[in-house]
This record gives sequence, C-alpha cells and structure tokens, in this order.
Amino acid sequence: MSQPQGNSIRPGTKPTGLDRLLKAFGNTGKGLKGCWREEAAFRQECLLALIVVPLGIWVGHTGVERVLLISPMLFVLVVELLNSGIEAAIDRIGPERHELSGLAKDLGSAAVFISFLILGLAWVLILTGH
Repeated sequence: MSQPQGNSIRPGTKPTGLDRLLKAFGNTGKGLKGCWREEAAFRQECLLALIVVPLGIWVGHTGVERVLLISPMLFVLVVELLNSGIEAAIDRIGPERHELSGLAKDLGSAAVFISFLILGLAWVLILTGH
C-alpha cells in the first residue's frame, strides 16, 4: 500500500481549482470588509491611499518612480491587515491581560509604524532626487 502524497487532508475535503479561487476571493472580500468595519486605522489608511496612489502616479516621472511611491502605501495596508489579524486572534483568546498578548499587539503596532517610515522615506528620497 502506498503512502498518501502531499498534506494529510483527505481528497475532496478542500476546494480545488476554480472553486478554491472563488472561495479565496470571497474570504479576501470578507477580510477587507471586516477590517474596514472594525478598524478605524484601516479606514484612515485607505483614505490616505486614495490621496497617495493618484499623487504617486502624477508625481512620479517614470514607471519605477511611480511604483516606488505607490507600493509603500499598499505595504502599509498589508501590514495593517496583518496587525488587525493579530489583534483579533489575541482578543479571541480572552479578555484578560497577559504580557505576551500585549507584546504581540505592540509588535504589530511597531510593524505598522515602520511601514509608515518606509512610505515617508520613499517619498522624501524620490521627491528630493536622492
């Protein structure tokens, strides 16, 4: 008898092909909608992106400059989504305060801060020509 290949989940228990892709898009939509609904910071960052992305397209002189001006803003959104996921998971564990739970939330917040530093650095360096 041969050993099963790949993961240990029985065939047919997880969607595959187009069905998997459609479910993934649905999950993405639920994640974005949930973050928009629950996280004021994400809403603010999305509104900032509505300014930064068109401005980056307009200010950038080359395709590379445009990408370097716009990508950090998208990176901020990605990091905020991950930070919100960490916070949701920690909050799901329980309401009691725990040093490691606080550290996890603080680390996520620090990651968002650093992503904003990257955004600011990219804009300053490109706009000043350095």
